[in-house]
Amino acid sequence: MIRGTIYQMDIPHREPMRIRGFEFGNERGERSCAIIGSMRGNEVQQAFVCANLISLMARIEQAGMIAKNKCILVIPCVNPLSMNVQQRFWPGDSADINRSFPGDAHGRSTERIAAAIMRVARLFTYGMQLCSFNQPGDFLPHVRITDQGPISAKSLELAADFGFEFAMHRKPTPFDTTTLNYAWQESGTHAFSLYSSATDRIDTASAKAVTDAVLRFLATRKVIELVGDMQVPAGHHSRILQEAELVDVRTEQSSGFFVPAAHAGDRVRAGQRLGGVLDAMDSHLLESLTAPVSGRVFFMRTDPLIQQHMVAFRIAPE
Repeated sequence: MIRGTIYQMDIPHREPMRIRGFEFGNERGERSCAIIGSMRGNEVQQAFVCANLISLMARIEQAGMIAKNKCILVIPCVNPLSMNVQQRFWPGDSADINRSFPGDAHGRSTERIAAAIMRVARLFTYGMQLCSFNQPGDFLPHVRITDQGPISAKSLELAADFGFEFAMHRKPTPFDTTTLNYAWQESGTHAFSLYSSATDRIDTASAKAVTDAVLRFLATRKVIELVGDMQVPAGHHSRILQEAELVDVRTEQSSGFFVPAAHAGDRVRAGQRLGGVLDAMDSHLLESLTAPVSGRVFFMRTDPLIQQHMVAFRIAPE
């Protein structure tokens, strides 16, 4: 393992911020896979997954299980300053690093960070980003591929190698064009966004599911060979799901306390009660939320307060 500094930035009244990278395998070999963790200050789970991967990759390297001509890079945290001060976005101007790609070496702080990451990350064949969503909630662990042209079609085929139950295929929106995933694909890298069940808290079960999926992908792609106690369980035969297929369950007529009765990963039946909205003054039931279709709960909102017309659940229909 080689530990190095990907980028360093001077911060007023603090020690310099250093973005650290951990390289495994043959440093002069093929740039096979880059794995990038938290970009936002509340992405604790994403940093935790990367920390676990670094520990596992060190053992795999020591046991000689990395192909002799392959190189793997893990960057556990792109934004340690925001994590240290417990702010989701960049403290100086509240900018989002994952809306600053491909970056500008002479631009504002987040653009300089994005440019430094791209300078290294664009060299790799496969790119994995540990992501969080813009709504507070828990997900069923899965991989997402943003449609950006011919490279995305091949990436969608490769997504099955993770062994997640679902591989999500989504059409890009205008703001996607400034994300790492999109910039990676434009540079010729097969880019995958990996989601675990949590963001601002540690969920060990879903963290293991994601680390197993990463190792499963690397083993299938012949980047590593796992033997003995380092082997991971066989994965699912992934179902490709278009984002438009997800069925939203929204609050229609009320705001208040959100109390779920189902959680991410649960199988539900059409008509089953999923949760309710309670009055914030006397806790009487304002609205009961039910499943419009049978399937798996793909997303569940975790914020305890909810407003009218907000998404409380998203269901992957059977």
